[in-house]
Amino acid sequence: MELVADRVNTLITTYLEMVSKEDFIPAFVLADDIEIVTMETPDLGFYKFLYQSVGEEWAWRDRVQMAIGDLWNILASPDTEVHVLYVSGSPAGYVELYGHDDGSVEIAYFGLRRDFMGRGLGKHLLSYGVERAWNMGARRVWLHTCNLDSPYALSNYQKRGFSIFKVIDEPMPERYI
Repeated sequence: MELVADRVNTLITTYLEMVSKEDFIPAFVLADDIEIVTMETPDLGFYKFLYQSVGEEWAWRDRVQMAIGDLWNILASPDTEVHVLYVSGSPAGYVELYGHDDGSVEIAYFGLRRDFMGRGLGKHLLSYGVERAWNMGARRVWLHTCNLDSPYALSNYQKRGFSIFKVIDEPMPERYI
């Protein structure tokens, strides 16, 4: 993947949160061919397929470089949930939630495969993830995005009711170049 010139030198990470369920602005798509299925049993091969097919374009590296045992422990944790979006039977994307000890739920990973972008499925899957996080008993739902992610990510998060609480600028880490 080749980075756009304005994204080459600096990594800008934006942290967002939703501190009240009343702030949530869902946007679901009503269609008979859409289904979201919870990955009840960790499947490392399928998970890696999702992670790479969603994140390769956006320079996601962390889970690819992670030791298999460490990844297994994350996915098998009772604090982790992975929900897969299917469209007409094909995996279109996923949202991964992680419940923290402080009562917050992090949207750890979220995204769509390229072939499924531009149809409103991102707002649908994000709405599902936020709703599920609140149903997990979250006191706060949070996530982060960066300037390597989709140019529509930040806007989608804000339209669902998230507010920015921190922005960090740092030199672009070598692993993303």
